[in-house]
Amino acid sequence: MAMVNAVRSKMMKLSSETVSKSVVRGIHSTSLKRMGGGHGHDEPFYLHSKHMYNLDRMKHQALKMTLGVAGAFSIGVAIPLFAVFHQQKKTSSA
Repeated sequence: MAMVNAVRSKMMKLSSETVSKSVVRGIHSTSLKRMGGGHGHDEPFYLHSKHMYNLDRMKHQALKMTLGVAGAFSIGVAIPLFAVFHQQKKTSSA
């Protein structure tokens, strides 16, 4: 029994040493993919990235922003109302 415990402790010590040497802690991320080569992507970034979010120069800004906010608000109100009415209809004893 003592020999088995000695062998087991020796094996655990060896395995813990090999594991601790192979494990590297730190932040890891993949490398950035470059769009280079002869594939038609000569631009380093998106072609219209400079002007993509110029909201102050948007045509019909007041109309678009009003419609966007009203649409988002109406969806945010309509979906919970539909869910409540549907749930109440399911549980009603008709």
